[in-house]
Amino acid sequence: MTKKKKTVGKTDADVILIGAGIMSATLGVLLKELEPNLSIEIYERLDIAAAESSDAWNNAGTGHSAFCELNYTPEKKDGTIETKKAVQIAEHFEVSKQFWSYLVEKGLISDPENFIRKIPHMSFVWGKKNIDYLKKRYDALKKCDLFAEMQYTEDLQTVAEWAPLIMDGRKKTDKVAATKMDIGTDVNFGSLTRDMFNNLKEQSNVSLHFNHEIRDLKKNKDGNWIVKVKDLESKDKRKRVAKFVFIGAGGGSLPLLEKSDIPEGKGFGGFPVSGQWLKCTNEEIIKKHHAKVYGKAAVGAPPMSVPHLDTRMINGKQALLFGPYAGFSTKFLKNGSFLDLPKSIKFNNIRPMISAGLHNLDLTKYLIEQVRQSPEDRLEALKEYLPTAELKDWELEYAGQRVQVIKKDEKKGGILEFGTEVVSAADGSIAALLGASPGASTAVSIMLELLTRCFKEDLETPEWQAKIKEIIPTYGKALAGDAQLCKETRNRTSRVLKIDIDKAVET
Repeated sequence: MTKKKKTVGKTDADVILIGAGIMSATLGVLLKELEPNLSIEIYERLDIAAAESSDAWNNAGTGHSAFCELNYTPEKKDGTIETKKAVQIAEHFEVSKQFWSYLVEKGLISDPENFIRKIPHMSFVWGKKNIDYLKKRYDALKKCDLFAEMQYTEDLQTVAEWAPLIMDGRKKTDKVAATKMDIGTDVNFGSLTRDMFNNLKEQSNVSLHFNHEIRDLKKNKDGNWIVKVKDLESKDKRKRVAKFVFIGAGGGSLPLLEKSDIPEGKGFGGFPVSGQWLKCTNEEIIKKHHAKVYGKAAVGAPPMSVPHLDTRMINGKQALLFGPYAGFSTKFLKNGSFLDLPKSIKFNNIRPMISAGLHNLDLTKYLIEQVRQSPEDRLEALKEYLPTAELKDWELEYAGQRVQVIKKDEKKGGILEFGTEVVSAADGSIAALLGASPGASTAVSIMLELLTRCFKEDLETPEWQAKIKEIIPTYGKALAGDAQLCKETRNRTSRVLKIDIDKAVET
């Protein structure tokens, strides 16, 4: 680390990572590859890594690449389709695949089939307005090299060939439309995260501590951070001193950011949204569906609640989920406290939180309706995507918590953000990640952004630049406007990650 990063006073570690999810794992591995001598301590309040938002049952798992998620391509007032966010997410997912390919080639993680599989990504709509929208979206995205392989159809037979279950039981007069990307993937971020931590903890000067909770953060006069830690098993408390702290605790990041008391963290609030899945229990039905089929979200619905009939590989077994159905809880984590939301309200963020609430009454109405749903109501929603569905073949599975970011806004007072936000101190000594989807899929790009903020001088050195380009060969280049580079990159990562074009999800 450069002189700017060196601080006076004794430290226990160069870096402390809070939370054992995909973000901390990604940052830890990146830093250790860039600076092998770094000392890193990781603290997780649960007894296993990736047990919250990074777990496959807790929402993460699509391999978000903007191929099928319609909320990333909104229709503007003039009727045109905004593709900027979709292109950015698709670019970021290619960066993630390059990083994972590097880890596989270097033997830093095991067989990629443990966490990534090829599975087509589809968008599916019905009704003239939605069909017109999907066609315009297809036409707009096809202009970008990242989406050049997208297919579009309004033919019922073709849709039935792509995903038989969603057409079974429909009338021949029904009007539907679908797009399909064969190069889509399913990613088990829980498995990937645990694989990365298993390797990381075996490296020199790295320690991983489960059942440890961070109680407080305070910046010392010498520029280091004093982190108060409690061992939840022994009840012992101790202080650890580090040069840099990353708060990657999912829904638990906001309270810890508030404890850090950095000016940049003032005014942020959080709005928790819980989720539920309908999980198929009929093996015959599961075997018949091989796609991630996304539809349009209901009015007022948060992005995490975009309905989808989703094939996933979880613990080596194929699963079929539908949802997620949204709900409301004052918990910030699935294993959190009902006091999380009340305790997060401070003098500096109460106005943004109230303003955001007043400007998102549709969301409030939507969540109330979701909470009041009966099993029959959930079945009716499922039947829009799977007309022959029967309640006996599905059971309710609780998903994770998402904390949407609320931030100050000069005009509105406060706005609700559906995405991720990196908050860092001006001196780069601490950073926190707030927000939700598409976080896990774009974790590598998010952590690269963090490096530019918090390790700027290090990142500009020839050594770090050379290593970054070894890890991410397209670093600093855009795939969206370079067909040849896009093709070469995808071919290489598909080969290394064993997701070649002819390989499909195994049943």
